[in-house]
Amino acid sequence: MEYIDDDFDEDERVSYRRLDLYNEKKTETLAALYRDVIKELGEDPDREGLQKTPVRVAKSMQFLLQGYNIDPHEIIKSAMFKEEYKQMVIVKDIELYSMCEHHMLPFVGKAHVAYIPNGYITGLSKIARVVDTFARRLQVQERLTTQIRDCIHNTLHPMGVAVVIEAQHMCMQMRGVQKQNSLTTTSAFTGAFLNETTRQEFIHLISAHLR
Repeated sequence: MEYIDDDFDEDERVSYRRLDLYNEKKTETLAALYRDVIKELGEDPDREGLQKTPVRVAKSMQFLLQGYNIDPHEIIKSAMFKEEYKQMVIVKDIELYSMCEHHMLPFVGKAHVAYIPNGYITGLSKIARVVDTFARRLQVQERLTTQIRDCIHNTLHPMGVAVVIEAQHMCMQMRGVQKQNSLTTTSAFTGAFLNETTRQEFIHLISAHLR
């Protein structure tokens, strides 16, 4: 199965395409493993409701972890434009779905990303795509935050980058401590955002409900 995202022009297709790829051999291998897991957990993998579950899970995991097959730097490079704008650019409330590497359970939330251009800007959708690319891997929230920051900083070379992520972790809500209302917040900054005044402006703007 191959899905091509049409949200960009033909030139961008050369350097970046969002693909949902189900490798036949990998699907077969994973499905066999998931069948064994189902059996070891005490279920019957041959009963009607579970017969196709191993294949479904194998494909689902390839989709959820497709970020390993995408270069986030190329996403930004596919839409870089010269521009003299030197004020803060913020993309807030980016929906985020990732998988905790410790228990392979989801954590979900929002990312808020800002940068101050230094001669170049990038397409706004590319910021969200960078978030998705790193999120679609086995992750911890702390690393995810710094990876997004570093990718934008090292590719776009802005005057500063700020990233804040707020997420709820199923490994805390469904198992273990089972705290249903816990929220984890992480942040990472470079350049101009290390200045207290600039950082506070960013925090204020992502907290405000602007309409």
